[in-house]
This record gives sequence, C-alpha cells and structure tokens, in this order.
Amino acid sequence: MSLTVVGSIAYDAVRTPFGQRERMLGGAATHFALAASFFDAVRPVGPVGDDFDEASWAALRTRGTVTDDVEHVAGGKTFFWSGVYADNLNSRETLITDLNVFETFAPKLSPASQDCDVLFLANIQPDLQYAVRKQCGRARFVAMDSMDLWINIARDSLERTIREVDCLILNDEELEMLTGAPNSVLAAKELLGWGLTAVVAKQGKYGAGLFTREGYFALPAFPLEEVKDPTGAGDTFAGGFVGYVAAAGGEADHATLKQAMVYGTVLASFNVEEFGTERVLRLTPDEITERVTDLEAMVSIEDRPVALRG
Repeated sequence: MSLTVVGSIAYDAVRTPFGQRERMLGGAATHFALAASFFDAVRPVGPVGDDFDEASWAALRTRGTVTDDVEHVAGGKTFFWSGVYADNLNSRETLITDLNVFETFAPKLSPASQDCDVLFLANIQPDLQYAVRKQCGRARFVAMDSMDLWINIARDSLERTIREVDCLILNDEELEMLTGAPNSVLAAKELLGWGLTAVVAKQGKYGAGLFTREGYFALPAFPLEEVKDPTGAGDTFAGGFVGYVAAAGGEADHATLKQAMVYGTVLASFNVEEFGTERVLRLTPDEITERVTDLEAMVSIEDRPVALRG
C-alpha cells in the first residue's frame, strides 16, 4: 500500500510548564508522517523554505519516508508557529503565526503521490483539500482533519470536501459546531448521513471516540505520569490511525478501525512525553507493541454478570 499526506511542515517555538524549545520541527504533515511511517511508505506533500536544514530533512525521512513532493520554495521561509501552554496543558495561547511559504501553498502531487492507496488531508484550506482529493481518485481510504476556522469562514467548501472522504477526524467541540448538534453522538450520526464511513471525535487528554454505522467505540488516553508537550498529538494520533488502516490494506470496517484507534492512541501517548518530534523520532516498534498490549489490557473487561433486582 502507499500513503500520501498533504499538509504543513513547520518549525515551532513552544513553552509549557515543563520547559521550552525555541525552534523545533513540527507541522501536521511532519507529525503524521513520523507516526504513519511505522506502518507503510509515506509521501508527505508540503512546502518548506531555504531555512529547512539538513537535520530536518533527515528527520522527515525517518523510516524511509519519501520526500520527493516536499516543495523547496527558493528564497522563502518555512511556516513558523509559536505558542504557550497553560499549566494544565488543556489550553494554549498562540504568540506568532508566520505562514511564510505556506501562505501561497498549492499542492503539487507527483504521479506516485496521486496514485496512493490511502490519503490523509491534514488541516489546510478546504478547497485545497478538495482539489487533492480529486487528484487521488484511486485511493481506497481517505481521511481528513479540519478546524473551527474553516467551519466559520469556509463552511460550504468544507462540507463539499467532507462529502468526498471516508473518515472525518475532529475534536468533539468542532463536530458539534459543524453540525449544530448538542453532543458528539448526534453530530456523528448526522455526518454519517453525509456518506462518511467513520467519524472520529478527539477529546484531548480524555481519549477519542469512533462512530461508524456498525456502532460506537471509545478509548481513554493512555495514562502517563508526565506529559511535557501536547503539540502535534492530534496529527500523531491521525498518523497511527490512518497508518494502521494502510497496513490493513485500506480496509475500513468497524473492527479494523477499532484497532486503528488503539494504535493512534498509543502513538499520541509517546508524542506528548517529550517536545515536538523528539520522542517519536527515537521510538521503536517494540515500544509501540508493548504499549498497545498494555492499553488493550486496561480496557478489557471480563464479563461477570450478576442477578439484578427488578
């Protein structure tokens, strides 16, 4: 199978209660690719500037990721974001957003990227997502992310794009904002009616829920004693989730997607243990497998029925 991701490649400056980094590799396509590369060959598509250094190229190519469609814009600077997290890490304040080369990004997909079996549309302008989706007509499974900005200012374009994909990954508040539903259950029910195969509701430190026509499945976040930086956790989750689907041959039945949720949750748990991409770059398959086993044991419930009073 082949997997293409279209989105941002960036440098981030982050401060949390546990430390700070003045310049670290980030961006949705970066975090997604590093996680998904454990499962299949990944082709990221996104722009970088002259300041994108050799260490960053090497990190992006971890586990054989193909960077042929990462566009070097001569004379430009790479997308830069800076933010500060609150003490509880649940909220953050954006200090700087310099789009730089990302401001005029027009995805250019090689024939190899267009010919992907699985496609992930990271958070970019919905019309760009739609154009990429149309270029990748043979993809067996297409998932996408978005954000409240596009719900507010480009709703029609966003809805058109959502109707062209198989899986939508948003946080629970965004799902409710998009549909006007009072909760994520009703929001997901409406969105499945748009033709989606699956809806994933991200809930931050509380985990994530999966909705399909076959049912509902939820996982808590993996319990950790220390969380240093949540930057990129959602994209890392998506990389594990979509990467597992690619490794499963692009199948999107409920059972496969449940297992994909496990791997997405585990990959995200490693991401937040250190800053940016630091932990996932050092991660090994054995560590992932061990934590998957631990998570599955945590959520397994032995059936011990008792007599109920009537």
